[in-house]
Amino acid sequence: MLAEQIGIGALGLPEDLGGLGGLPELAVVAEELGAALLPVPFLSTVIAGQVLLGTPTPPDDVLTEIAEGAPAAFAGLDRRGWWSTDELLFTATEVDGGWVIDGHAPAVLGAAGATWIVVAANTADGPDIFVVAAATDGVGVHPIETLDLTRAQASVHLAAVPAVRLTTGGNASAAVLPALDTACIVLAAEQLGGSQASLDHTVDYVKERRQFGRAIGSFQAVKHTLADLLVLVESSRSAVSRAVESDDRTEAGAVARAWCSDAYRTVSAEAVQLHGGIGFTWEHHCHLYFRRARADAQLLGGSAMHRERLATALAW
Repeated sequence: MLAEQIGIGALGLPEDLGGLGGLPELAVVAEELGAALLPVPFLSTVIAGQVLLGTPTPPDDVLTEIAEGAPAAFAGLDRRGWWSTDELLFTATEVDGGWVIDGHAPAVLGAAGATWIVVAANTADGPDIFVVAAATDGVGVHPIETLDLTRAQASVHLAAVPAVRLTTGGNASAAVLPALDTACIVLAAEQLGGSQASLDHTVDYVKERRQFGRAIGSFQAVKHTLADLLVLVESSRSAVSRAVESDDRTEAGAVARAWCSDAYRTVSAEAVQLHGGIGFTWEHHCHLYFRRARADAQLLGGSAMHRERLATALAW
């Protein structure tokens, strides 16, 4: 419904293909989705769409379908090295003037239910970008259980699957790296939303929970902790705003991703503690934010890796 009726699938895509808006709009939506922990393939579709846009001849038919609400996923990168196309999980072979892809990826974001799978695969010329219809024979998608119960992932197995080649000469990185820069900012906005929601829920709780005849929010130690968390949330907001407005998405995205990741982990963990015993129950939502924060900490690379990227960008 969000993609088809409200149109969030069109965000960041060209207007002539049914798209609208850009990074600022993507960030606004991502923040709200992160706050609600909505289990929709928004981030995976953004990544796939941005990779397609980075190719020399983006497939208009695929992008139009995405803009109309078709979910998409991006596969092929080794999760231990998100920012490298040197070691890919799929291999593409030219057969009778066309291309087929073989390989297996153990965990692909948003693959379950995807209409299109954008694939980075090795060729004789080097790594290139391909697109595959998920309903094609030879495509195996199997949902997997992960720490984050709100963000679906699946293993993807391709066995001689016909594919359309979108780049040549081993130029996959020219499409992938800028797309990941954008994805980092979108993910940081999601993390900001999660941090803000965790803090808001906690503030509401400590105003109501009473101990020793007083609301626990009146205790100085609790006040100081909440003040520290507010600083983390507001600085995350500043980092995301700076990244959205920056002309250098690599540098600003690395800053936002590293800061928001660490902030979300801290805020969600403290939220569990401040909720007391109820914060440790499965029935309460605290653990869902905690799980999302921990899983996001490794998605698109950890904060330490993004600090290294920032140092490289600044030539430190």
